[in-house]
Amino acid sequence: MKILALDTSNRPLSVAILDDGQLLAMTTTNIRKNHSIQLQPIIETLVKQVGLKMQDFKRIVVADGPGSYTGLRIATTTAKALAYTLNIDLVAVSSLRTLAANVGDEDRLIVPLFDARRENVFAGIYQQTADGLVAVLEDQHLAIKELAAKLLEMHKPVWFVGQDVSVYAAFLQDQLGPYFHQVSDAMNLPNAYVLGKLGLHAEPVAHPFNFVPRYLRLTEAEVEWKKRHPQEETKPYVERN
Repeated sequence: MKILALDTSNRPLSVAILDDGQLLAMTTTNIRKNHSIQLQPIIETLVKQVGLKMQDFKRIVVADGPGSYTGLRIATTTAKALAYTLNIDLVAVSSLRTLAANVGDEDRLIVPLFDARRENVFAGIYQQTADGLVAVLEDQHLAIKELAAKLLEMHKPVWFVGQDVSVYAAFLQDQLGPYFHQVSDAMNLPNAYVLGKLGLHAEPVAHPFNFVPRYLRLTEAEVEWKKRHPQEETKPYVERN
């Protein structure tokens, strides 16, 4: 089964083409350029390099968040359009899970982390087991102090992964002491090959046209609206547009 995997959930961009679990081609960039301009040409180049046509793909796998609002919408919109047009499977995989899967050793806690600003983060707690990658704590938006407190209660070594770990490294090391560890720089980048493998046997979304990313927090506009209308239910802005 030919698979196209896309991740633009944060500053890095990663695109891969797989044939079942085998990597055919991949491009990963880590530069501050507009993903909306880069993504389509990279897809077209990789497809041409491996001698395929878009009609050869049977599944699109996309990193569905959390992450940057704009970044998430670029890959998910592209993935939705391709899946809908080609009438093929669309599979969504957590951006944090994809990072955690870079760390292959069993019996260690793995915390993929994205900076959410104002001393908040997007993070989950994962562990590699004989049965695969397991979520010990599901992805969520929380204060870095709250995350550190949860990890302290577990009394286990923790391996942090992600480019934004450096923002909080000093604080986390102070809080966790010898439990704090960082992975190598190469593991901090999203890997669309890993993403594609995670999505190989995952359940497709029911209706690609209605699919929306997992933002895990309200936009600033929604927060302000909710302050002014505390009695009214807030429907996610991103689902209305």
